[in-house]
Amino acid sequence: MLTILGFVMIATFLVLIMMKKMSPMAALVLIPALFCVLVGQGAHLGDYVLKGIGDLAPTAAMLMFAIIYFGVMIDVGLFDPVVRGILRFCKADPVRVVVGTALLAAIVSLDGDGSTTFMITVSALYPLYKRLKMSLVVMTCVAATANGVMNTLPWGGPTARAATALKLDAGDIFIPMIPALAVGLLAVFVLAYVLGRRERKRLGVLTLGDTREVTEDVDVKEGEPVLVGAGAVGTGGAPSGGSRTAGGAGSGSGAAASAGSPDGADETGLQALDPRRATLRPKLYWFNAALTVALLTLLILQALPIPVLFLLGAALALTVNFPQMKDQRARVAAHAENVLNVSGMVFAAAVFTGVLTGTGMVEHMARWLVGGIPDALGPHMGLVTGVLSIPLTYFMSNDGFYFGIVPILAEAGAAHGVTPVEIARASLVGQALHMSSPLVPAVYVLVGMAKVEFGDHTRFTVKWAALTSLVVLGAGLLFGII
Repeated sequence: MLTILGFVMIATFLVLIMMKKMSPMAALVLIPALFCVLVGQGAHLGDYVLKGIGDLAPTAAMLMFAIIYFGVMIDVGLFDPVVRGILRFCKADPVRVVVGTALLAAIVSLDGDGSTTFMITVSALYPLYKRLKMSLVVMTCVAATANGVMNTLPWGGPTARAATALKLDAGDIFIPMIPALAVGLLAVFVLAYVLGRRERKRLGVLTLGDTREVTEDVDVKEGEPVLVGAGAVGTGGAPSGGSRTAGGAGSGSGAAASAGSPDGADETGLQALDPRRATLRPKLYWFNAALTVALLTLLILQALPIPVLFLLGAALALTVNFPQMKDQRARVAAHAENVLNVSGMVFAAAVFTGVLTGTGMVEHMARWLVGGIPDALGPHMGLVTGVLSIPLTYFMSNDGFYFGIVPILAEAGAAHGVTPVEIARASLVGQALHMSSPLVPAVYVLVGMAKVEFGDHTRFTVKWAALTSLVVLGAGLLFGII
């Protein structure tokens, strides 16, 4: 019964959010609460929720201060050169824009943190997508899938969990998987090219004149921030003359005065960042760059818990860049909406995971799936694990999968001569899809900053991310890794 109710609960949640009958936050809270009562454990709902919140509280803290930290770095201009470089590469060509999205997401993913990747990628590219009237769900799909493949880095989480669960060395799991993961990343770039071609067919290759014509029709509010969630409007950042600049959220306060400036626009005339915004701190550029490199280095080395690192980094960044209390309050307020939305989604997800785990649904579902594997497939448990990792890492947290399911699969494989390290490698296959799971807090940073409905993102992304995971699995089998 718990097995059936578990699958029904997950299916109900996905159907309601994809049909836009409920918001993700409401669905994450109300649906598991209802099913907790249906299984006869309503009296324990409070315990399950508090346990879930306790488990996810560090993640919520990390996201909260990571948003503030990278928001401040965007405000002060740390990523302006990167954005200008991307604009020069893209040249208003939809194919280049989408491929550039995959490239930027893959590079930033080297830090091993999805929320960081999404904040930087969306902040850099959202203005360009809006100006060209490109589909924002294409951006979220490519960014999430690229990050999912790169999330398999030893310091990204899944590899470390697999190594811990099966008592293996992370290097023995990850290094042999590099060729298969490289093919998976290549598949992401092919996907980006294909989606870019679709956008180009719909929009055409835009020239400077085309871009201006396209952006004239984009509805944009006066005084809208230059970057999504960047809070680029500080004191003194009001637009001069109240003029209106097209391009959606990619332009706004202060942009009108500098739209024609060669400092603020690339050769196509597109401008994503206001080079005259009041929050810029050019004299502190190298300090901020060094602080960010140090923060990411400590994050990779795991010198301190990630929430502590971002808490310290945010406090230091605010204090040095904005010594005045009123300016610090303004920066925090500028990013408050993103902080509230994301942290709220994390705690709502805690209800879902708390009930799913506390009632025993996850365990019953996992054992039902593993128990249904025919004996004839025993010698091919690597392949079975790879296939199962795709749906299971989507419907479960990484902790639940790697510490609850993978050991069971490894035990079943050992009985047929399949080594634990093969099972561990195969368990990484589903990460491309996992990053779009409703149980991954970072995905709410992505869709929130991109202003995309989670249901729209899910409908569009799942098929492409699952295909990418199958490519990784196929490459692993072809190379004899799995």
